[in-house]
Amino acid sequence: MKRKSFSEALCPIARGLDRVGEWWSILILRDAFYGITRFDEFQQSLDIAPNMLTRRLRMLVDAGLLERRRYNERPPRYEYVLTERGRDFRPVLVALMAWGNRHFADEGIAMYLEDTRSGAPVDPVLVDRVSGEPIGPHHVMQAGPAANERIRARVARLREPRNDTGGDSHAPAVQASRGGRR
Repeated sequence: MKRKSFSEALCPIARGLDRVGEWWSILILRDAFYGITRFDEFQQSLDIAPNMLTRRLRMLVDAGLLERRRYNERPPRYEYVLTERGRDFRPVLVALMAWGNRHFADEGIAMYLEDTRSGAPVDPVLVDRVSGEPIGPHHVMQAGPAANERIRARVARLREPRNDTGGDSHAPAVQASRGGRR
């Protein structure tokens, strides 16, 4: 068993990358968000070797990002469905897409985020859920017990009942439009 370094043991970035830190896994998750669930669909979309796809799917299932479900008894066939943990990876994909479009789209943008209601392209930003303020240079990452206490208190405030008229406080529903693969 590989021994984790101190930073890997404590750092949520290192722990997250340990689960999805290579590009095939991230592309499999991307395709799962498009609704792809079956082995042959992933293989066709990604043009990936079957043995490599098998390993990556197993790793994503073991990490709790995908769930393997049988959809056919004879012959036995399985599909791979996003779990809650996997669905929570969506903002990471959106951020990677936006960053890649901004800095590495020399041949043109191959995919972008689109508002399903208006059809307009969306320029995603990371915002603080409590204040609605975009995350910027004045926000810094903290570590340690004091940071944990501050986060617990903030999460508790988020869970408190709100006295508003209801409605969805989340960002508008969006869907990725795909102009090309990979």
